[in-house]
Amino acid sequence: MVNVISVFTVAVAAVVSVASGASMRSEAAPMPTGSWPASKGTVYLKEPYTVKKGQTFDGGMKTYARSNVKCGGQKESGWQTAVFMVEPGATLKNVIIGKDQMEGVHCEQNGCTIQNVWWEDVCEDALSIKGGSASSVTKVIGGGARSADDKVIQHNGLGTVSIEGFYAQDFGKLYRSCGTCGDKSRKVSLVTVNKNWGDQATLQNIKIKARRWTCASGRRAPLRPSPRSWAPVRRGRSASTPPAPSPTHKLAGLQYPMLQNSHLDW
Repeated sequence: MVNVISVFTVAVAAVVSVASGASMRSEAAPMPTGSWPASKGTVYLKEPYTVKKGQTFDGGMKTYARSNVKCGGQKESGWQTAVFMVEPGATLKNVIIGKDQMEGVHCEQNGCTIQNVWWEDVCEDALSIKGGSASSVTKVIGGGARSADDKVIQHNGLGTVSIEGFYAQDFGKLYRSCGTCGDKSRKVSLVTVNKNWGDQATLQNIKIKARRWTCASGRRAPLRPSPRSWAPVRRGRSASTPPAPSPTHKLAGLQYPMLQNSHLDW
């Protein structure tokens, strides 16, 4: 369990800092349409490709996969089975991650930018974010993921994760900040937060096509939180919150993931 705060978009903060929307948004990401990009070819890699600090890797909308790795379901494997390793200050953009891989993309020290990256068939998870400090910010701008049995984004590090203009389809969890919760039967949630750490999730301008639980909180335990769920979002708001003057809805706790201009379908 990692005692950290993370964010989905424009205005999220770690315990000691608050980031403004202007400072976090370097690129505009419109609301996704739900369409999937066409691949312009396939590239197979024998090992993870590392995008170095300060560099930008533009994949030209080709599909990238591993020639020597097959998906093993929810079996943990580590960065060695990823397709890309993105260092702090580096950018990965215009890439489709193919099904032949296990860990997708790794941002081992936080502080990376993932722009217009699409996961066509998520295996263990799509994007893993680790390390960093309270001031680290990883940005997920546009892109999308589908067919995730469990989580799309796994955040086991410090700092902030900003997600904007993202399309998710047929998934278990969009974002998870705890990687030590043990095996659970499959549950579908949009955001899970730890209430006794003061976690708070803010959702803005979200399209959700679902009739399952979208909001949950848990209380911290040594290895696994005990989740508590609310009814599905209807008519633009959570059943656990009163109507707001703007399409912004909060769950109890800290200023935590914030998700904006995103389309979620499961």
